Amino acid sequence: MTESGQEMVVSAEREIAAGPEAIFELIADPAEQPRWDGNDNLESAAAGQRVRAVGDVFEMTLTQGAVRENHVVEFEEGRRIAWLPSEPGAQPPGHLWRWELESLGENRTRIRHTYDWTNLRDEKRLVRARATTAEKLFASLDRLAALAEKQ
Repeated sequence: MTESGQEMVVSAEREIAAGPEAIFELIADPAEQPRWDGNDNLESAAAGQRVRAVGDVFEMTLTQGAVRENHVVEFEEGRRIAWLPSEPGAQPPGHLWRWELESLGENRTRIRHTYDWTNLRDEKRLVRARATTAEKLFASLDRLAALAEKQ
């Protein structure tokens, strides 16, 4: 789907020389996310928010100081996680972050990172959504790979 010729579902994919369990831990633990965020948008998250199921909500503090609740809408341990961010106490405006992991054998994983804003209805967020490119998603994948491959 496109908006004025721009793709509204952006994704990036690469292989990482680490098992899916190690990579998934870095994604499913919000306290780890600022270490690999290629958008340079995440400042911090409190420890103890490790995602375990659909319906979980975790909080992140963004670099500009705002807090976001992230509503987990897809979850399969070690394989898939997706969430919808929102302002605290508000309904998510419709953009989704998804991570999908596929084991390729011992210590090798294909990972796909997707940003989907086809359902985004908040005009204030459209500029930032349009600026979220595959290059930024690749930056997250590269940082994630560097961390996972060191473990």
